Amino acid sequence: MTEDEIAKIVVDTSYNIHVELGPGLLESVYEEVLAYELQNRGLIVERQRGIEVEWDGQNLGKGFVADLIIDSKVIIELKSVQKLEPVHFKQLLTYLRLSDMKLGLLINFNETLIKNGIKRVVNGL
Repeated sequence: MTEDEIAKIVVDTSYNIHVELGPGLLESVYEEVLAYELQNRGLIVERQRGIEVEWDGQNLGKGFVADLIIDSKVIIELKSVQKLEPVHFKQLLTYLRLSDMKLGLLINFNETLIKNGIKRVVNGL
């Protein structure tokens, strides 16, 4: 499955969750439900996976923790905030570069309309 095919499933699933639960819950609730639903759709979902950082040929250990990694191809960074800030996009782009993945989705469930809270971030696509 391609990154774009995975992203479509994630977006559709996020929409359905948002319709049912609405905005305003903790990020951890949305993460739990999204992981559950994506696994039910046959995707491989890793939650809170640490990504190690290498510098000057040395492994420096865990550099960051990804909310969700889908099929080892797409990073999902979940938020439940008033407004996405530029730092959120930069953070996800850095995650993509360090993990050598091409596509990430930044999803803010604290929007009246979920379509306004889903942003694609790409690394070399």
